[in-house]
Amino acid sequence: MVTIIPPEFDPRLVARYDVAGPRYTSYPTSPQFRADFDEMALRRVIRTSNEEPIPRPLSLYVHVPFCMSPCFYCGCNRVITRDVAQASRYLERLYREIELMAPLFDRDRAVQQLHFGGGTPNFLDTTQMSELLESLSRHFSFSHAADREYGIEIDPRFADGDYVTRLGRLGFNRISVGIQDFDPVVQMAVNRIQSFEQTREVIEAARAASFRSASVDLIYGLPFQSVRGFSRTLDQVVQLSPDRVAVYGYAHLPETFKAQRQIDAAKLPDANTRLELFGCALERLSAAGYVYVGMDHFAKAGDELVQAQRAGTLQRNFQGYSTHGDCDIVGLGVSAIGRIGNSYSQNARDMIGYCAALDAGRMPIMRGLELDEDDLIRRELIGELMCHGVLDKQWFGMRHRLLFDEYFARERQRLRLLADDGLVQESPQEIRVTSRGRLLLRIIAMCFDAYLDDAAQVACYSRVI
Repeated sequence: MVTIIPPEFDPRLVARYDVAGPRYTSYPTSPQFRADFDEMALRRVIRTSNEEPIPRPLSLYVHVPFCMSPCFYCGCNRVITRDVAQASRYLERLYREIELMAPLFDRDRAVQQLHFGGGTPNFLDTTQMSELLESLSRHFSFSHAADREYGIEIDPRFADGDYVTRLGRLGFNRISVGIQDFDPVVQMAVNRIQSFEQTREVIEAARAASFRSASVDLIYGLPFQSVRGFSRTLDQVVQLSPDRVAVYGYAHLPETFKAQRQIDAAKLPDANTRLELFGCALERLSAAGYVYVGMDHFAKAGDELVQAQRAGTLQRNFQGYSTHGDCDIVGLGVSAIGRIGNSYSQNARDMIGYCAALDAGRMPIMRGLELDEDDLIRRELIGELMCHGVLDKQWFGMRHRLLFDEYFARERQRLRLLADDGLVQESPQEIRVTSRGRLLLRIIAMCFDAYLDDAAQVACYSRVI
């Protein structure tokens, strides 16, 4: 049993390390994906994964890109439209992709996890959602196990309790609700007007429909945010009592995300206020009984994420922390990312390219990456530190047939600088993240990232806090 150490929030220490860095939902991270990973490569890695002695179960990620209106902070791949007919045209292509992809996997590989993300998945009405689920269940082997996880992201502005109830009847058992901030001044500045009552309705409907889990997302660092206003939002979130809370730092990258150009950078909180906002969230949620899992994620003490972390089985993938991290991820839809065996693959990020490939009878793969031996070693190491905060160097070395201290000699020099600040402790036996280091897991993981020597690579990531 792993002991979860509460994080120590030292604003001066965090400010010193608040630089840009990867979130490590994958390693190597997506900027390393290559255009020469094509449909032939994807077919090959799927075939290899089928031939493993014990093939992994499957996790399906379905991307629904449509949104009725733009949220100015958003960096997701989405299509802004109120033309609901676009959903039907998109689904026609999505069905073609399912028909091309599903037969490549052996039928005995059960789908243990399903996640609908966006965009706004509830852009689809319940009839369309039912038809999509029917297509997926017909082409893939859906698990009927009690621990199967079928989740969906919901925008409460365009869904009500009845819609959520119907989702429960279709088999969904987890719901994720975007909030960001209930402060009306902040909502106006980011073009997302959403009431507490709308949010409460969909969460309470999910509970009434026997959803196993409800989670909410908050963002700190948005324009006009103040500690006082964010504290009120946190009080309202605690009143909603979700099972999980994600508190993300806003990454202002207007040169990359066009919608962010609508945000006046002069209205963003300064660096000190931004840290205070995060500190406020940490203090308020901890006082309400939430456990800091890591990387912006909080969960109730009895939640599966916390139980998995204590058991040493927590993993991390493109959906963040997961209890189903052992699955091969099949990405479906425009821009969707998959992880099959020792590879990553991503579909075309623009609707034109996605549809054109499928209309030509091809899978819409745009880029990807096959991991080499060093990538696999570092992926496992980073995952252990991000999920459990401790690494047994001797066990790890024997597992990968290497002398840890020699293989990672340069990385350990970087790590010593963090040890001097009390973020980690290293002994001949292990590397252990301290309470001071738990909020800076990205900084610790970056010591072992072989792709960060180029400063231009680092600049494309968000700040760690």
